[in-house]
Amino acid sequence: MKVKSKLLLSILIITMIFALVVTGCGKSGEEAKQGEPETKEGGSLVVGLSQVPKTLDPVLYTGTYESNVMLAIFDTLVTYTDDQQKIVGALATDWKVSDDMLEYTFNLRDDVYFHDGKYVKGRKLTAEDIKYSLERSAKESAMGRLSDLKEAEVLDEKTVKLVLKQPNAAFLARLTDPGNGIVAKEEVEGWGDAFGQNPVGTGAFVFKSWAKDDNVTMVRNDKYWAAKPNLDELVFKFIPDLSMMSNALISGDIDIATEVQGPDRQKLVNDQNIDVQTMPGMNVYFAAMNMKEGPTADIRVRQAISYALDVDAAVSNIFQFGGATRAYVPLPSKSWGYDSSLEDLAIKSRNLEKAKDLLKEAGYENGFKTTIVTPNKPLRAKWAQIMQTQLAEVGIEADIEKLEWGTYSDKVSKGEAPIYLLAWTWYPDPDFFLFQFFHQDQIGRLGNGQAFDDKEVTDLIDKAKGSTTDQAERKAIYKEVIEKAMAKVPRVEGWHKENINGIRKRVNDYKICPDDQVRIVTQERNVWVEK
Repeated sequence: MKVKSKLLLSILIITMIFALVVTGCGKSGEEAKQGEPETKEGGSLVVGLSQVPKTLDPVLYTGTYESNVMLAIFDTLVTYTDDQQKIVGALATDWKVSDDMLEYTFNLRDDVYFHDGKYVKGRKLTAEDIKYSLERSAKESAMGRLSDLKEAEVLDEKTVKLVLKQPNAAFLARLTDPGNGIVAKEEVEGWGDAFGQNPVGTGAFVFKSWAKDDNVTMVRNDKYWAAKPNLDELVFKFIPDLSMMSNALISGDIDIATEVQGPDRQKLVNDQNIDVQTMPGMNVYFAAMNMKEGPTADIRVRQAISYALDVDAAVSNIFQFGGATRAYVPLPSKSWGYDSSLEDLAIKSRNLEKAKDLLKEAGYENGFKTTIVTPNKPLRAKWAQIMQTQLAEVGIEADIEKLEWGTYSDKVSKGEAPIYLLAWTWYPDPDFFLFQFFHQDQIGRLGNGQAFDDKEVTDLIDKAKGSTTDQAERKAIYKEVIEKAMAKVPRVEGWHKENINGIRKRVNDYKICPDDQVRIVTQERNVWVEK
């Protein structure tokens, strides 16, 4: 009897221990499931973009709509962390910079392969590819993204030295731009002008097809050096109408809406299947005026236009549901070069009498006719309409010309737009804004379509990136650049826009970035979907 009791007691104890272990494991697993869902491979992700790209050739791109797609196809030597706070290696493992900032030497990864294209079949990346791609960018970039590069020297198969024309403290940041993505010479030369419609790179996804006005489709690169992508397929779908984009997100036709307009924001917040992510943007929206031709070549006319426009009223009207703050300076408020004291240099308040007096002084007492050129984007199109009404009050009769992106960027770059509305988003370094906007070398390119031409400003911009790497010293120089540029009244600052993305909850590991670029696979993330 005692033996039986002991045996039963032993069995009971073992059973209880087993039950506790099982319960404990079950709880732990449930907690893990609630905290971090198990990553799943496969499936398709559809991302909504508001504009149709003109090209996917890195050296020819001019808009973020194109770079969003290119980021999935091409890699750069170095890249920013997802929060844009630090530059880290990408195709390069490490690098060194000469004391005079004229030579940058990079060691390359040994596990990078090009996609299978028409002329390249999974060939391994070498230093010759870096030389070809970056020298091509230096010569052909539509935006002058690598204008400081003198030449690239191949030291061996995995080592390349970049020699600059002049010192440039912002050069590493320049190399992070998708416009300096690495391409295969065989593909570029084989396709010729058609390479931009048949891109081949080393990125996380392989280009598959382009239904011209509808979508670009790509598939997973199983050999990607950073990580094997979780997704089987990535689709960028073009939906210019933002209300339609939000509706497509709600219906499940797309998984990510990269632009959400005010009226739709609450609708998405209220949808239990959708998450809304927001972040202050590294951007500035503005109206630039032609400084070379027409009435706006006269600074008094530019001043008059600045006094005639009520920017506060425009921003309140356009962003009735929030999502933006007024801009005063040609630099994002999130850039490390921003100085709030410069805001006092802006024409902040509307003064119609002052505007009329300036027009009279300039010889336009009865006003004049002009054209406001804008991309076919809802926010800027609305601002154009508000400007049109406000300018009419001082006798300026403005027509509005809304253009698709390729035609718009070409017209502005050539200096053919009397007044044009543009948005600029890039990296924290002020050089990426001020060089593009005000450097003489950029006349004839999109950033300086207004033809701002001032040698003193150009020299200061060169000094800011060529004389020191100290951020505080560079900031002081950039402050002087902004002071001198704003004194010429080249443009009217509009707003800094908050980045807003809508994401279906089936999407995991996606985060909005300060530059509003879509990053699907990086060294920090690998987006996946619930099937």
